[in-house]
Amino acid sequence: MLENWLEEIAVFLAAAVIAVPIAQRLGLGSVLGYLAAGVVIGPWGLGLIGEVDEVLHIAELGVVLLLFVIGLEMQPRRLWALRKIIVGLGGLQVLLSAAALGGLSLWLLDLSPATATVVGLALALSSTAFGLQLLSERGELTARHGRAAFGILLFQDLAVIPILALLPLLAAGGESMSFAGALLETAKVAGVLAVMVVGGHYLLRPVFRLVAATRMPEIFTAWALLVVLGTAVVMAKLDVSVALGAFVAGVLLADSEYRHELEANIDPFKDLLLGLFFIAVGMSINLGLLLAQPLFLVGAAAGLMLLKGIVLYVLGRRQGLNPAAARSLAATLPQGGEFAFVILASAVAAGILDRALSDLVVAVVTLTMLATPIAVIGAARLNRWLAAPAPAPDFEVPEAPTHPVIVAGFGRVGQIVARLLRAKGIGFVALELNPEQVDFVRRFGDKIYYGDASKPELLRAAGIEQARAFVLTIGDPETSVRIARAVRERHPGVRIIAAARNRRHAYALMNAGVDVVLRETFLSSLELGAETLKAVGLNAKEAARAAALFRAHDERLVAEQAVAAGDEAKLAQLRKEAMEELEELFDRDAREAPADGEGGSQGSSTGPG
Repeated sequence: MLENWLEEIAVFLAAAVIAVPIAQRLGLGSVLGYLAAGVVIGPWGLGLIGEVDEVLHIAELGVVLLLFVIGLEMQPRRLWALRKIIVGLGGLQVLLSAAALGGLSLWLLDLSPATATVVGLALALSSTAFGLQLLSERGELTARHGRAAFGILLFQDLAVIPILALLPLLAAGGESMSFAGALLETAKVAGVLAVMVVGGHYLLRPVFRLVAATRMPEIFTAWALLVVLGTAVVMAKLDVSVALGAFVAGVLLADSEYRHELEANIDPFKDLLLGLFFIAVGMSINLGLLLAQPLFLVGAAAGLMLLKGIVLYVLGRRQGLNPAAARSLAATLPQGGEFAFVILASAVAAGILDRALSDLVVAVVTLTMLATPIAVIGAARLNRWLAAPAPAPDFEVPEAPTHPVIVAGFGRVGQIVARLLRAKGIGFVALELNPEQVDFVRRFGDKIYYGDASKPELLRAAGIEQARAFVLTIGDPETSVRIARAVRERHPGVRIIAAARNRRHAYALMNAGVDVVLRETFLSSLELGAETLKAVGLNAKEAARAAALFRAHDERLVAEQAVAAGDEAKLAQLRKEAMEELEELFDRDAREAPADGEGGSQGSSTGPG
């Protein structure tokens, strides 16, 4: 049994590793690569994997994790700002598409009204996994058509609940459930979500604080997965949309200090399982049915995408999207969705659809999924061809990053840097690994997130690709040097400014590629030295000059000694030479001072001789 599982896992990984890079190289995107891999290894290809339904059920966890991560990005205020898109645009899309598709099914296929209604509602829904993955892959989630697509998909996830509650009413005789019963079922779902919101608000963050205090990354990851999977289990037991429950859980944590660390921990699992989901969809394509009725299935799939595309384009233009953005929206969501499989299976169980018709509709939905990446590529090329030279991107966010600075370490030094940035109105993201410090700082209203800044996933979640400066103020030398190396290696374009505890720490940071290194106590020590010089008789200008001379000399010396770091004999020789050079520098400065008209034996010219 274990051997079979290992073989299947190896097959999935090999198929993904081979197919996805080829698809990417051809400019087709990763989704199409996963689908092609599924077709090849599935029952109608090489037959390497047989249990498609079982794989599909497991892989749907990828969709759940995707919704959770999206929820993490959706602070309640952002969700409220999208309410018109979610309810208005999403509601109209479902109603108009369902009415048009149901009417065509009634007329062309001679179905009963109940059966046509189910088919129309099932096909009106689009694929959350395909839509969001394609938008994310192309960096278009923040574009206006990306925001519109997200709002529509979120409404569709909400709409699944009343649609499933409606099925018993449409069953033969309509006696399984009264209209009041359907309302009661919807009210139950609303009640479950309300309990989840209230309970999550008061329970999740304190538990996260306790888990973070263990300082064990694997326990934090396990707890993050437990939150998502536990929510999914509870939602499934209560017959509520699992994806919707995961999204709500993400929204509850969107304003927490653990948001970026959660995203960094969940992302690898999400990406793997989403890839598995797309492979499973490719495996589920019934090539036998396609070969038996090719014209009908291809025509039905094309008709479905065309009709939904027209509805989406018209609604997008009505929402204020320009023609290019409306075309992109229409190309992103014309497919049938994974919830169609759930609705069709429930309809077959209720006796509304027969199995043969359900198989045909499932085949059509699968073909539309297969065609969607091609449609998106085609729409992008059409937009480029129709666009004027160098068009401005249709984005609602400014080109400059919202948070151009990342501050890693939020102790004494990091907080002073943050206060200066805030005073100048410059946005920043602060990262801190100490959960007690995170909790303490948050009480005073500062935005700070828990996490290890050496993790590339966390840095991506914090926006390192758009950042212009990375400020490193972590006190532990070993940790800060490790983070500096990781940032310089993966993000050579970002400017790194670091605080060092001492000279050896400064040497290591310079050798790690840090652009600017400042020793924490150096400037304050210079100030103390200057005040001491004034206390023993030098005037303010003489003291300031001596401090400036010493600073220039010492900073040059540190840069030279960094090259010899680790060679104690060489460092000792450099220190001896530096002391002799400094004494000579001060002597020469003292001799030149009268020529400047200042008088006094210490001199006060503004630069080293």
